[in-house]
Amino acid sequence: MADTTDASPHYDTVLDTTGLYCPEPIMLMHNKVRDMSSGQVLKVVATDPATTRDVPKFCQFLGHELVDRSESAESYVYFIRLA
Repeated sequence: MADTTDASPHYDTVLDTTGLYCPEPIMLMHNKVRDMSSGQVLKVVATDPATTRDVPKFCQFLGHELVDRSESAESYVYFIRLA
C-alpha cells in the first residue's frame, strides 16, 4: 500500500505521467488499470493540461469514479476508483 498524507485520499498505486503529453497519459492509464482490481484507487500525477479534460472523460467512459483531483503550478493530481 502506498503512503499518503492526511490531505489526500487513500490510493493503491501511483502512475506518474510527468512530462508526457496527450495521448500518452491516457494510454498509460489504460495499461495501468488492466493490472488493478475493481475498487482499487489509482493516483495519477500529470503535467499535461489536457488531462483536465481527458481524465474525467476517461472515467466517465469506463465507469470509474474520479474521487478527487487537484492542481498546483507544477502538476495535476487525480485519484480514480476503478469500477
